[in-house]
Amino acid sequence: MKHIPRLLRAALLGFVVMTVTTTGVRAQNADAIVEYPSLKPETALELAQGAMTLCREAGYQVAIVVVDRFGLELVMLRDQFAGAHTPDTARRKAWTAVSFRTSTLDLGDLVQTSPAMSQLPDITNALVLGGGIPVRAAGILVGGIGISGAPGADLDHECADKAVKGLQDFLDF
Repeated sequence: MKHIPRLLRAALLGFVVMTVTTTGVRAQNADAIVEYPSLKPETALELAQGAMTLCREAGYQVAIVVVDRFGLELVMLRDQFAGAHTPDTARRKAWTAVSFRTSTLDLGDLVQTSPAMSQLPDITNALVLGGGIPVRAAGILVGGIGISGAPGADLDHECADKAVKGLQDFLDF
């Protein structure tokens, strides 16, 4: 009989602690918290593998980097004969596409034609060679892909674009 009050007190204390802890989690101020969509690593890997297949079918040995919506690397794949420079180049292309929310091929054109954009290549990590494309789900930026190693930046862009389009229905659903 002496143990019942002690057990009851322990159970009540546990209940109070659990209630206070979980109530604090649910009581977040919606004005102070931001939520955003971003690519999952599994989706990033699927995108990179799809791009690798497309590039190989075209006869290119490339590196592919997929980044999250902040430009942080999620996946890097490098084909066995892709140059040593290609992983970093692909990462920079993906980062640039996400940072400026447009393809690096289009940014390269803007740098050539717009005085306001002419200094863009001077930004650390920015690379305005084709091959970087932002990835969107239902129109919302969720990540980016960069490819390097095809015999031309326009061909890197083509592989990246096909890979994103191949996954677009899944991303939009």
